[in-house]
Amino acid sequence: MDLKKYQHIEKDRLCVWTKGGVTENIVCDLDFQCGQCQLDKDLWAVAEKNRKDRRENGIVDDRSRAVVFSADRLKRLPVGKRPCIHYANGIMDYRVCVHDYRCDTCELNQYVEDDHNVHVVPKPVDVMDIRSFKMPQGYYFHKGHTWVRIEEDNQVRIGLDEFALRLLGPLDGIKVPLVGSRVEQGRTDIALSRDDNHARVMSPVTGVVTAINFEVRDTGSLANKDPYAKGWVMRVHSDGLRGDLKNLMIGEESGVVLNREIDRLFEVIADVAGPLAADGGFLIDDIYGHLPQVEWERLTTLFLRT
Repeated sequence: MDLKKYQHIEKDRLCVWTKGGVTENIVCDLDFQCGQCQLDKDLWAVAEKNRKDRRENGIVDDRSRAVVFSADRLKRLPVGKRPCIHYANGIMDYRVCVHDYRCDTCELNQYVEDDHNVHVVPKPVDVMDIRSFKMPQGYYFHKGHTWVRIEEDNQVRIGLDEFALRLLGPLDGIKVPLVGSRVEQGRTDIALSRDDNHARVMSPVTGVVTAINFEVRDTGSLANKDPYAKGWVMRVHSDGLRGDLKNLMIGEESGVVLNREIDRLFEVIADVAGPLAADGGFLIDDIYGHLPQVEWERLTTLFLRT
């Protein structure tokens, strides 16, 4: 493999393969989004082949034998002296690995990856304004007020839409199943809490949870500040994504349905607080908090469909 075309002079943005001691002087110019990097794919393929050759034959191709996974290199060290892969990659202070480099079972690895992914979530560019409620173009929406943004390799990012968050106000927490757990479209796999109130929200897709937004899990009100980017709650890998999307809404259909939901909410409020302005007006944030006579159970049953 010719690595020369990947050589750069910006030494402060070294590729994770360089930090892991596999390559030399390669700099990332993709903001560490490895899934989009051809070099990462090439090195991964060579390292995987070398790993297979070692296991089956005890040998590897001489020209590429130096290309190995960082974990394979570090496993040669004695137990108790094996540094965490993130330390080896220069991401964190020294820490001993206690999971035999099985990063998929490590909560710390999950936290580090999520901490990075939260900051690289792209913000919506085109956003519809439906009577003061924002609805980004290109997102799919579920009738229970969750959204889906499609990413690469059948991965989707999931969150609560602005309507649900303004309806229920700042939440204490938004909890989802653990990484590796399976969620089902239409099943109430997401849990919300505010004070002594609790509610369940339906998952918009079926699949396996691959990441959790720990910040939003522990401080749900953070989702209200940026519902469609940093307010995501989980990522899911779905093998049946195409089928799931048929049951979701996108574009103008989403706007039509949201308009109906807003009309319905005005009717609910009028039932307990009296008629509002004839033109319908705009709804405030934290509707439940400002109108406690509109019961939590009624709101969540009607609008979250639970």
